[in-house]
Amino acid sequence: MIPRSVATIEDVLSLGSSLERSYPVHVRRCLKFRVGQIVYVAFSLDETVMGFAFPKEERAALVAAQPDRFRLPRASELRFHWVEADLATLDPVEAREFVVDAWRMVVPKKLTRAYDLAHPHGPG
Repeated sequence: MIPRSVATIEDVLSLGSSLERSYPVHVRRCLKFRVGQIVYVAFSLDETVMGFAFPKEERAALVAAQPDRFRLPRASELRFHWVEADLATLDPVEAREFVVDAWRMVVPKKLTRAYDLAHPHGPG
């Protein structure tokens, strides 16, 4: 079996900063990416967990199918479109795809179309 690469925060830092209208902020020493005031990706203080925007109607199925990788946010945050993943269970490409998909949820469609034209093979 070939060992797979494990995602780290460094795998998505430059991507999050390069997406249009996206910018990094530190809130209580945790790195988050925002578009305007909307947080679409956040990392735990120890940088082992990545929370990201995800459709509410799909998250229960994601968590149920892969509970060793994904979990629902804490009860006080269930009203948000959000899910969490342990970075060690994601590979770098997958982590970048989740970041781009989360960004897509908070920007106008014209920006996602422009991104798709500029990156026809995804964030890679």
